[in-house]
Amino acid sequence: MSDRPRRILVVEDDLAILTGLSMNLKFEGYEVLQAQDGRQGLARALDEAPDLMVLDLMLPELNGFEVLRELRQRGRDTPVVVLSAKSAETDKILGLDLGADDYVVKPFGLQELLARIKAVLRRRFPAATQQPVGFGDVQVDLPAKTVTRDGQPVELTAQEFKLLAHFLAHPGRTFSREELLGAAWGFHYEGSARTVDNFMRQLRMKLEPDPESPRHFLTVRGLGYRFER
Repeated sequence: MSDRPRRILVVEDDLAILTGLSMNLKFEGYEVLQAQDGRQGLARALDEAPDLMVLDLMLPELNGFEVLRELRQRGRDTPVVVLSAKSAETDKILGLDLGADDYVVKPFGLQELLARIKAVLRRRFPAATQQPVGFGDVQVDLPAKTVTRDGQPVELTAQEFKLLAHFLAHPGRTFSREELLGAAWGFHYEGSARTVDNFMRQLRMKLEPDPESPRHFLTVRGLGYRFER
């Protein structure tokens, strides 16, 4: 299976929610597609085959129920997490009957929504099918959260592993220290650039052939860091 990041389509007409949720999903390592009305959301779901859709119900053009119904009638089994202010039991039942995988009521807690998205993705894409990711003499098993180097286990802290996983999901992309703080520690973490520098030093010590002349975890002067395989 490809080790590309999972692609999530967010269909939401409230720009503040669309922007905030998209930013946090990117920090979690997902690739994000966006649509602000039901017709565009349906088109992107059909044309671009996202791994999961977060779908608001109260949308212009086509409402979320109509999008979901049309998607299923066309034989697409894209996982869908409904996001809606409609909290009545009948609305939840209708959404689930039409083929939604989960139903989250607004206002919602961000961490709960992210956890529900991860749970749906785990059910749809079992971890056992995911192949280890390699670079140099390093192998990373993302579902198992284990790392080996030249066949020997490497002990990483939870935060080191989160930082590593974020880089693996975005090879070749330069991230600022602030973006890396958000990705590995959470958007609201009150850390400093020095925190990232210290963790980058640890990754280099543990995973680079020569930590003083890194080949994989590169400093981009004035911008931040980049991972290269």
